[in-house]
Amino acid sequence: MIVTWRIGLRIALVMIVAIVLQVSFFSYLTLFGTTPNIIPLVAVTLGLLGGAMVGAICGFALGFVLDSTLFATLGVSSLVLLAVGYLAGRYREGTEISNTLLPPILIGVLTMAASVGFSAIQLMLGVDVQVSLLILREIFVQGLLAFLLAIPFYPLIRRVLRPGIVDDVVAGRRMRTPIRAGSNRPRRRASRRRITRIRRATGVS
Repeated sequence: MIVTWRIGLRIALVMIVAIVLQVSFFSYLTLFGTTPNIIPLVAVTLGLLGGAMVGAICGFALGFVLDSTLFATLGVSSLVLLAVGYLAGRYREGTEISNTLLPPILIGVLTMAASVGFSAIQLMLGVDVQVSLLILREIFVQGLLAFLLAIPFYPLIRRVLRPGIVDDVVAGRRMRTPIRAGSNRPRRRASRRRITRIRRATGVS
């Protein structure tokens, strides 16, 4: 991703909107017995679109702002979201994404990894968490909901950040190049015909 100041503002806007939606809307929903969490979804999406560095920085910023908003332990969300954003970016840098279902699948898997990371860090910090098989069910449902929410959210975020995505910029240039090349061919043919006529008229071979 080509991160200019305009793309940086768009990324910041995406993160702010995601946090506002999570705190004011999704945190009040209950689907399949759990609450949807779009923050890991956004961190993984930014990693898939921007690479490892963008994913890590955005994941850390999302976690820090989220913990500050919810008055939670600072650093827990930042560490987990930094990790999943970085992993998504590393995968994007090493593999070409050609299947439209691959981003939602990756988002679902890494959201489950983020849920496991949250639970593990809370246990290590001594936070009272009920450990049972229901946690595994909740982690699976979190990944499933992330997969379903990624189907509309991933294309939307990609559209917002399209001017800075390298693949889209290169594809746009490739689409313009044949048209320009084709438009120059008639001019070259016309100039060759004129040169031939001039040589015939002057007797120069």
